[in-house]
Amino acid sequence: MNPPHRSEPPAAVALSAIPGFDPRKVPVTQVDAHLPSVKAAALTATALRQRFANPPVWAPEVVLEKPYANRAPAQAAVLVGIVQREQPMVLLTERTAHLSTHSGQVAFPGGRTDPEDASPSHTALREAHEEVGLAAAYAEVLGVLPTYVTGSSFIISPVVALVAPDFELQPNPHEVADVFEVPLAFLMNPAHHRHHVFEAGGIHRQWFSMPYDDGEQHRFIWGATAGMLRNLYRFLSA
Repeated sequence: MNPPHRSEPPAAVALSAIPGFDPRKVPVTQVDAHLPSVKAAALTATALRQRFANPPVWAPEVVLEKPYANRAPAQAAVLVGIVQREQPMVLLTERTAHLSTHSGQVAFPGGRTDPEDASPSHTALREAHEEVGLAAAYAEVLGVLPTYVTGSSFIISPVVALVAPDFELQPNPHEVADVFEVPLAFLMNPAHHRHHVFEAGGIHRQWFSMPYDDGEQHRFIWGATAGMLRNLYRFLSA
């Protein structure tokens, strides 16, 4: 197993602040086709329930991004929603371009923890309802993966849940430009996990990407979202 990605000495700049930066154009340094994919039998609702009820010994691979925000850490949670269609699908959003953080990026529904939130699951379900209109009644929470700390100082708890497929969504147009689904099997196949390294002007960053083309749209999944999916892969393949 590769060692966890740890932060390096801070370089207080967001990649998005670099003129002309486009993560799609950063060279791929490695593709993990040598690693085994998670078998389809392990991605069923029953198998996922059993895995979270009796977790194996494992370690997350991506835990801490290089910090660039000089502010106090903030707790947050996201919903890793696995929609129970004939083929399990992961629910994702594209953030609107005007947001102050991670604008235009692919993300899980989620956000900052409110003082009245009783748990990360409460935060993730509340935020999913506020962002995309997903009612909590459609989600069966399985468990929470280890926290993921972003460069913008968010300490994110990824809450994994099974989602009934007959939901109706009402995306918040202020926060969400699009809502879409990607096959869980695609994301749990490391042949689709690409490593990137960016070095310029004393800045050194590394991240995963998992580009997905559904025949109509090209979805570039990278950064924190890809990192949390990589940890889900490690959990399910342990």
